Amino acid sequence: MSFFASPEALVGLVVLIAGGSLWLSPRAVTVEAFFAGADNKGNAPGLLTLVLSQVTTWIFARSLLTAAILGYYYGIAGALAYTAYYLSFLTGMMIVSRLRKKGARSLQDWLRQDYGRVGVFCYNTVVALRLMSEVFANLLVVGFVFTAAYGGDEQAGRIAMIALALVALAYSALGGLRASLRTDVGQMALFLVVFLIAFGVMVFSSGFSFGTVLTAGGKSGGFNGWVLLAVAFLQIPSYPAHDPVMMDRGFIADEKTTKRAFIHAFWLSALSIFGFALFGVQASVVGAELVNGQLLGTWQAMFGPFVYFLIVASLLISAMSTLDSALASAARLAIDEMKLGRRTILNGRIAMAVFMLGGVLFLLAETKDLFAAVAVSGTASMFLTPVLVLGLGFGMRLPLWSYLVSFAAAVGGAVAYFYQSSEFVIAVFGEGHKYERLLAICISVLVIGFTASLIGVAMRRRVAEV
Repeated sequence: MSFFASPEALVGLVVLIAGGSLWLSPRAVTVEAFFAGADNKGNAPGLLTLVLSQVTTWIFARSLLTAAILGYYYGIAGALAYTAYYLSFLTGMMIVSRLRKKGARSLQDWLRQDYGRVGVFCYNTVVALRLMSEVFANLLVVGFVFTAAYGGDEQAGRIAMIALALVALAYSALGGLRASLRTDVGQMALFLVVFLIAFGVMVFSSGFSFGTVLTAGGKSGGFNGWVLLAVAFLQIPSYPAHDPVMMDRGFIADEKTTKRAFIHAFWLSALSIFGFALFGVQASVVGAELVNGQLLGTWQAMFGPFVYFLIVASLLISAMSTLDSALASAARLAIDEMKLGRRTILNGRIAMAVFMLGGVLFLLAETKDLFAAVAVSGTASMFLTPVLVLGLGFGMRLPLWSYLVSFAAAVGGAVAYFYQSSEFVIAVFGEGHKYERLLAICISVLVIGFTASLIGVAMRRRVAEV
């Protein structure tokens, strides 16, 4: 078992994943396959492919580690809070269903009808930042893993991040969305095997008790975990809409297959993320202290080299699968939606390279708060909540000014959380824990957005009556 404790084991794993991904990637694809995921005969992906692709792109490395960290600090409340975000599959299914009934082929398609190019530009800006943050956050987890493996050597972490970024870009550029779908299936199958073995070893260990874990309060108590659960419920109506990976997969197969895929992706991903969060909860139950300020070292001491290797393998596999999906969506966003170039494979590959570079540059911010990316992008996406609820749900057409007020409030809220420790933000949103401020920010964004929207609808109706 000593081999699994060595950095060489992780290097070998990355080489294996990279080689397998390159082997699975199609060598030649059509433009439609590159941007829409169809096979060489023009067929859409089947149910299993769609489900596994949805799941593996949402159980990404950042999410796995964040769920475990929240479980460690806030116990079962933290685990449930992060798992709640996976209800986005159900809200996403409803959004896609409504859009398809209106004849739209994307959310941008529908927004363009009601809010023109300005409305689409606002949405695309948030989506672009979301994609770059996904690249950044998953590479950051890779850096954590290899830094820990090489005894705290941050240079090793940086080299690993750059190497994995280049490999993901290489095989993603080969086949675009078609390559992403094919590799997602293999990567998800490998992830489930590795994760289930590690989870089984933990569950059947002598120090594990479901009763204890499911009532655990974590190292810091459960209160802030429940606060985050409230935040999740406020964000999930709009959260899937700003995730282009989920939205892209809502329009590449027939409606019946798509609905079934969303439902199966929900329960499979929710169970997986909740199960992974329990690794963190268990660490708090046994009284483990963070090693070098990180949960990774704690797991290594708790579970031994073999199980630790399996846990880390889950993180690396999910990081790779998310990177290729984010790049495929970036190509479609830049070329199909933003019209930044002709619809050619070369231009799609250039878009991938630009987004990968943007994500790598985000690393210069040197933040290590993985949940910050979720909170900031999730808050920014909340400008869509009144638009989706009133516009898509109840058929009300909001005036452009209402849309822009909601957008400004959401972006302002996202910036406020990013600088949540500043004196100004504390003065406005209180001196409590940062997650309490996040809850206050989310409530404020929704109040402003819905108020502006309802006033706008009322004014439009009054003008129509006159």
